This record gives sequence, structure tokens and C-alpha cells, in this order.
Amino acid sequence: MQIDLNADLGESFGHWTLGDDVALLEVVTSANVACGFHAGDPGVLRRACADAAERGVAIGAQVGYRDLVGFGRRFIDEPPEDLIDDVLYQLGALEAFARVAGTRVQYVKPHGALYNAIVHHEEQAAAVVEAVRQYDVRLPVLGLPGSAFLRRAREAGLTAVPEAFADRAYQPDGTLASRREAGSVLHDAAEIARRCVRMVTQQAVEATDGSTVQVAARSLCLHGDTPGAVESARSVRAALEAAGVQVAAFSGAPAEGVAGT
Repeated sequence: MQIDLNADLGESFGHWTLGDDVALLEVVTSANVACGFHAGDPGVLRRACADAAERGVAIGAQVGYRDLVGFGRRFIDEPPEDLIDDVLYQLGALEAFARVAGTRVQYVKPHGALYNAIVHHEEQAAAVVEAVRQYDVRLPVLGLPGSAFLRRAREAGLTAVPEAFADRAYQPDGTLASRREAGSVLHDAAEIARRCVRMVTQQAVEATDGSTVQVAARSLCLHGDTPGAVESARSVRAALEAAGVQVAAFSGAPAEGVAGT
């Protein structure tokens, strides 16, 4: 068994610091680096890329809505052509810093409200896919299993990589519980580690109503902006390795075996 561990990084801005990027980079195998629209300034992006490259962590473009105030967690009803341009703009910005760091952008993961919207929003899902296709059809994309986004990505010839969330509550239909709901974000490191081992070894997770949701994931997301994030990440990796799971970046594996949900 093999699994990738990804985390959102590069989300500080100016004098405002969010998360401990350096500590997380010692644990994860893929870094979803913000691209300046929902978080991150040029200096933050440059440091995140340099630190990831130094540790051999794969860099992914964490693209989102143009929403600094809302941290990209508010839906924006953008016309598809505008969303295509916004995603291309963000890809280009992060690629510059990745190249300076001696590496490249290796995959794309939508952020926040955009991520959740394209689970069902066909037009926006198609727009994000089209932007990636135009930029580089070889770039894999991370998304929720069963989403419109991953389906359209496969149809467009992209490598679609399903992911699961280590510290987020699941609804019975396999979507994530709203952050506005109590208990939607988990904080107990031991509990998070146990559920991650189950997700990888049994491809299952308990939903908010106690039912079982099937999750065939190739990558696990560890949020870096919650209290105790680094401790949780370390616990997850240790538990997975103790269970005999190899932790490695999905982008370093052949395309065969990672596409689809």
C-alpha cells in the first residue's frame, strides 16, 4: 500500500502568519502552495517553493477564487472564461517561483469554496479542467472522489487523483461537512491517525450519521491552518508507516493506477 500526504502551505500574507510550513514540510510528501488569490504574497510563495524543493516535496498549485478577505472560502459565481484566466494566472505565478527554486509545479489542487463548488458545479469544473489542459495536459489534478471535476478531468485526458481528508468530517454522501457545522474539523491527533489508517487500509471512513463512506483515495489531505496541525500530521505519518503503508508523493508514480475514482 502507498499513499501521498498533502497539505496546504504558503498561506501567510504580509505580517500575518498562518501555519508552520517548515515543520509540515518535514512530514508531507506534497505541498499545495497558495498562488496569491486567496492567500500568500510573493515572498511567502517564493519561500514555500524553496523550502519544499530543498526537502524533495512535490509542489502543487493551490488555485482558488480571488478572495483574500474570505480566504477563498466564499463561492464566487464567475463566468467560465474568467475562471479559466484566473487559474492560468495562478499557475503561471507559482511556476515562476518553482522554477527559481529548481523544480516545477507538479499537480493542481483547487482550494476552499472552489474545491467544494466543482464537486457538482459542471461549468466551473469544466473551466478549471480547461485551464489545466491548456497549461499542461500532463499535470495531475487532485479532487474529491465522485466529483464532476475528476470526471471531467479524465474526459479531458488529465490524470485525476482522488483524495481523502484526514481531519474533516464526512457527510453520508461522501462530501465534506460544512465548516459552519460543529465537529466539521477534527482536532484529536490520535483519532485523526486512526481514521487515516482505516481510510488507506480499508478505503472507508465513518460519516457524521455513523454510516460508512467508501473512500478510494490516492492522497490524504492534512490541513495546516488548524491548531495542532503539525502534531496531527506527525501522528498520521507514524501510524501509517506502523501499519505498513509506504508514504510517497503520487506525482512521482506512473500515471497508470492513479487516475480515476
